Amino acid sequence: MVIERAATADAGEILTVQRAAYVAEAQLYGDPFIPPLVESLEQVRKVIETAVVLKAIDDGRIIGAVRGRLSGTTCLVGRLVVVPDRQGQGLGTALLSALHERVPEAEAFDLFTGHLSAGNLRLYRRLGYRETSRERMDDHLTLVHLRRTPDRSPPQR
Repeated sequence: MVIERAATADAGEILTVQRAAYVAEAQLYGDPFIPPLVESLEQVRKVIETAVVLKAIDDGRIIGAVRGRLSGTTCLVGRLVVVPDRQGQGLGTALLSALHERVPEAEAFDLFTGHLSAGNLRLYRRLGYRETSRERMDDHLTLVHLRRTPDRSPPQR
């Protein structure tokens, strides 16, 4: 598997992976209209042109992706996706770690997920993200906001 920056030509395949990955989330929250499922191809193309979008490729197939957009000194992380048949194999960890490395100027990484998304929350906490707040969206969804601050201490000798 290789992780590299996505090109606009990858937008269609990334959107397909995104939709496949988010079906389970939509079912979990009982909402088939969550933003990752209704995002358009043109919107994905624009994100690829204006943000850091990484893709994971295995044998010529895009099997995952993640986005990061710098806002001031904070990298806003979004749409971490892995194809369903490859979930649970460390690809999400690899993609997020690669994003952390590709945006070294970020003083913090912020993201959010739904309160019922236990696997996502475990992954983010394992990678050093800490909950900063919760935002109730409606009866069935509370967003959990998390932040990771990179360790900037000098190496021990």
